[in-house]
Amino acid sequence: MSGGEISIPLWASLPFLLMLLSIAVLPLAAPHFWEKNRNKLLVAVVLSLPVIGFFLARHDAVDIGRTLVFDYIPFIVLLGALFTITGGIHLAGDLEAKPLTNTGFLALGAVLASIMGTTGAAMLLIRPVLKTNKERRYRTHTVLFFIGIVANTGGLLTPLGDPPLFMMYLRGAPFTWFFRLAPQWLFVNAALLAAYFFLDAHYHKREPAENLARDRANVSPVKLIGTRNLLFLAGVVLAVAFLNEHYFPAMRDHHALTFLREMAILALAAVSYATTHKQIRYFNRFGWAPIVEVAYLFLGIFVTMVPCLLYLETHARTLGVRAPGQFYYAAGALSSFLDNTPTAVTFHSLAQGLGAPAAGAVAGIPAALLGAICAGAVFFGSMTYIGNGPNFMVRSVAEHHEVPMPHFFAYMLKFSLIFLLPVFILNQLLFIR
Repeated sequence: MSGGEISIPLWASLPFLLMLLSIAVLPLAAPHFWEKNRNKLLVAVVLSLPVIGFFLARHDAVDIGRTLVFDYIPFIVLLGALFTITGGIHLAGDLEAKPLTNTGFLALGAVLASIMGTTGAAMLLIRPVLKTNKERRYRTHTVLFFIGIVANTGGLLTPLGDPPLFMMYLRGAPFTWFFRLAPQWLFVNAALLAAYFFLDAHYHKREPAENLARDRANVSPVKLIGTRNLLFLAGVVLAVAFLNEHYFPAMRDHHALTFLREMAILALAAVSYATTHKQIRYFNRFGWAPIVEVAYLFLGIFVTMVPCLLYLETHARTLGVRAPGQFYYAAGALSSFLDNTPTAVTFHSLAQGLGAPAAGAVAGIPAALLGAICAGAVFFGSMTYIGNGPNFMVRSVAEHHEVPMPHFFAYMLKFSLIFLLPVFILNQLLFIR
């Protein structure tokens, strides 16, 4: 972004605030209106037009174009491909939905999130988790912790785990450097898994006896169907890891190759969809509504957040953010309400502007600041539905499976502020000074 070259007034961020309020309020105030995806698109477009007009009036629409072309399109292509491919993988059979079983699912997701990304792990495991728990009355808490762990905190160990880390990797952080964040990854995920286990054990005891009996009666051997899609999934992971300017400089120099990665990902998704038996997707209750909802809402978010990010870039040095703990909470706070990828990039630029880093710098900034930015962006992306792309997708899939999910404010008041934030604060006190 070129925010340092132009002055952005704070009021230009008003459409972004209205976009957030729409997501938070309209499901409660106008549920019938909001349940239709076309109305979500209408809201996104209406709130995006003033932002586009603002930049056109200033004869500087470059940032909007860059955001749509280089941020939004790759974002939706990746999420859409992972959604399509994992929708062709079905866990047949049924496990008993005991607390230990559910905790095992979340622990597996925490590991897979750093291997195949939070989106890949979330889309791969959410349907088996919902299937396992379909006989239980109390399921919402399982999906909420799934969002917190699998869709967010599990992705801290590699650049493949979460887009903010990948951006730091492209800026010079070695692939293996992120392993140094393992103590934070282990502490946060272990704490959340422990909290979930005891909470699920509490709800398991409250389950009606007939629900538990039906759950035990429906137990059957587990078998993974559609395993060829694991190859397509691996292909997407490899495309994200290696089809970039770092390995192929020609992608930067030749416009025809700019979207080589996205074309490869789309091809893998298309082949997956064409070669997967329809019955597998039927068993998964696969439908396009969740990814369409994400595409529409994040179109509005990506466009309307441009003035907000530019304002932050322009005024970043006056914010007094210098210590690792400050970077952790500042990057985390913004990652809760902005997409965490551009937020991480913004604070990396801020760290670069603080002066020449000492010996042992990573990606051009002190290692302590880089670690704080990465942890803040990844962890706090779970604080709201819009902090990270997979959050909305998991919520939408869960609602498609008739799991009642809390709305925007209720998610924070009943879950993230109670269970997530205390763990994140403890993480800072233990590991980030």
